[in-house]
Amino acid sequence: MKADDFAHIIEQCEKDQLTLSAYFLRAELALGEMDEAAVLEKMEKNLQVMEEGVRQGLEGVQSYSGLSGGDARRILDYREQGSPLGDSLYLEAAMKAVAVNEVNAAMGIICATPTAGSSGVVPGVLLACRDRLKMDRRAQLNFLITCGGCGMVIGNMASLSGAAGGCQAEVGSASAMAAAALVEAAGGSPFQSGHALAIALKNLLGLTCDPVASLVEVPCIKRNTTGAINAMMAAELALAGVTSKIPVDQVIQAMGSIGRMMPVALRETALGGLAQTPEALKITRQLEEEGHFDQESP
Repeated sequence: MKADDFAHIIEQCEKDQLTLSAYFLRAELALGEMDEAAVLEKMEKNLQVMEEGVRQGLEGVQSYSGLSGGDARRILDYREQGSPLGDSLYLEAAMKAVAVNEVNAAMGIICATPTAGSSGVVPGVLLACRDRLKMDRRAQLNFLITCGGCGMVIGNMASLSGAAGGCQAEVGSASAMAAAALVEAAGGSPFQSGHALAIALKNLLGLTCDPVASLVEVPCIKRNTTGAINAMMAAELALAGVTSKIPVDQVIQAMGSIGRMMPVALRETALGGLAQTPEALKITRQLEEEGHFDQESP
């Protein structure tokens, strides 16, 4: 699918009375590689992988390194015991985001949306909100189509890679994708989705990629909770009529520019940020001594 900028996409949606998901589906079908049934079948498989990831994560998984695992289950127990701050969709989204990303760290099957390190954000938001919004299966598939289309636009205009643009390009992009899709699912317009995307991405500009011991676990998994909650709040702001003073395309371009200016040490190399704190270095040495990885391998 060739992705235009959002200004053009929103203009076309308004002109043709299309939702974002309908626009992105039409663009995908225009390529002639898949028919509508095939696209929906692919989205259904993706959704099933997300659902299974949440199920596995909530049962409790452990990564090979031992750095992560079991937190989704801890959040579930916390909710069931009664959070002193009260239960909410936000806590549910955070829990499900952790569940999926813990499955990723445990080498399970996930749907990279848009990357493995940010794979908890989109399912966290969708699977937390679908019952509240009374989304049928097709609406859930449309949610994923919108996320995918938005991801294409962001990737073409900026980056989806932590190595190229920092975690803002991974969790930031995932959060922006989910925010835009959630607005549509809640009955909002493409115009509002564009503002939700911009607000969500703005909130995470400059986020570094600094994985401890070069593993996609710390701080990646917990950042997925931030991405999920940020997406939901950005969607609510847009639905309330709050707009981004900076146009969505300029926000995306700014993210790309920030990524290019970001030092290499803060772009997935584990040479800076949290990865170089005393505790992180201690963890790295311990894992090396235990034979979990060869420090000289990429």
